[in-house]
Amino acid sequence: MTKGRTYGGHPRVLLEKIDKYSWRIPQKYKPGMRVPGLVLADEYLLEKMKTDRTLEQCANVAHLPGIYKHAITLPDGHEGYGFPIGGVAATDYEEGVISPGGVGYDINCGVRLLSTNLSEEDIHPYLAELTNTIFNNVPCGLGSRRKDFRLTIHELDRLSTEGVQWVIEQELGRPEDAKHCEENGCMKTANPDKVSTTAKNRGLSQCGTLGSGNHFLEIQKVEKIYDAKVAKVFGIDHEGQVTVMIHCGSRGFGHQICSDYLRVMERAVHKYKITLPDRELACAPGTSNEAQDYYQAMACAVNYAFSNRQVITHLVRQSFEQIFKKPADHFGLGLVYDVAHNIAKIEEHKISEKVTKVWIHRKGATRAFGPERKEVPSDYRAVGQPVIIPGSMGTSSWVMVGTSKAMDVSFGSTAHGAGRMMSRSAAKRRFWGGDIKKALEQRGIIVRSASAVILAEEADPAYKDVEKVVDVSDRVGIATKVARLVPLSVVKG
Repeated sequence: MTKGRTYGGHPRVLLEKIDKYSWRIPQKYKPGMRVPGLVLADEYLLEKMKTDRTLEQCANVAHLPGIYKHAITLPDGHEGYGFPIGGVAATDYEEGVISPGGVGYDINCGVRLLSTNLSEEDIHPYLAELTNTIFNNVPCGLGSRRKDFRLTIHELDRLSTEGVQWVIEQELGRPEDAKHCEENGCMKTANPDKVSTTAKNRGLSQCGTLGSGNHFLEIQKVEKIYDAKVAKVFGIDHEGQVTVMIHCGSRGFGHQICSDYLRVMERAVHKYKITLPDRELACAPGTSNEAQDYYQAMACAVNYAFSNRQVITHLVRQSFEQIFKKPADHFGLGLVYDVAHNIAKIEEHKISEKVTKVWIHRKGATRAFGPERKEVPSDYRAVGQPVIIPGSMGTSSWVMVGTSKAMDVSFGSTAHGAGRMMSRSAAKRRFWGGDIKKALEQRGIIVRSASAVILAEEADPAYKDVEKVVDVSDRVGIATKVARLVPLSVVKG
């Protein structure tokens, strides 16, 4: 492809086709690029990327000091703050930088999946009442707060330092829950002294809340199993099996931490004389005080988000108990896995045949480690890490598994969801929440939402086709299909 002036009002980025699902932004495209860009997409997904700044942002990320191999945009890629959402970059641990734009505002927005021993036939008579109970038990909506579970500052510091294990010790989980969370539900580098009072005040009453936007809680069924062997390892043993998916993040706590440190990083860029093509990529050397402070504060938000999803899990289990009048473990409701989507971490990856320590940025990206990596839970290690990719409202979600190829191609990463096709404001202009709810219910999907506006913003046509995103990931080999899940009921903010 040749380089033109614009495409839909945005720069036409120079792309070289590698194969059907891989494209390169050559290093020569922009002065200052330290590595090429790598875009994983089919023609359909690529066309959407050309209508906003996704590809330009991928090229911009390639300017980061210390970046290795390539700046990556995954199949769900779309325009974000600094990095594209669906962006991955690894920078050298000693010589590279950390950029909050490579994590995002909703730190550790992520998803967890619970499996049950129920089938669709078992739950159908109770589905409406169960969905209502979950909607009543789990606060959702913009600014949603809890009145029955408000943390003190001391408790918030403990939670943000110890993560899921602290929540379990409060009798809000099972002992085995932590081992099926990425990082075992706790980044050890967390330091609440690096978190502002404003951020802490925002976090005191929001743990155990769903929030708004694309966050959701779904009761689902397994529609199709693609890899029975791996599915069984993950606790998915038959089509029609009921599952529960929880998608949310660190709420106002993480958002404030990002806001606070973006200002710090903007000053650091000048202090360390870092040249960037976009101020939204503000960063600091990984070994600097500014970067270390951010990393420790970010880890607090990561732990808060893991804990948030853990408290919601407890509330879901309680809801099953309320409706079925039996203990939650009677229905299984075990945690399959909990993955982070917006995170920076220290990892080791093979680069030029050498194991290298890096700062890995995953923004709107799921870790997809292959078999035998020590970071994968011991009971999954032989097959690889569970990868959970939620779809847009009313569409399928997927369980996939990480691969060895992902370790080579994408630093052990794959897509995190469908990825938006249109902005929230555009969706609100085009759709009406009442129509969306009616259409879903005509398909037999029960919907409970704190706001009709959110239903309009989250309408399925506002997102890419998750089937195509998953198919590209599978065909490239950075995560392979295990099971397809479809919603029975949806709880939205």
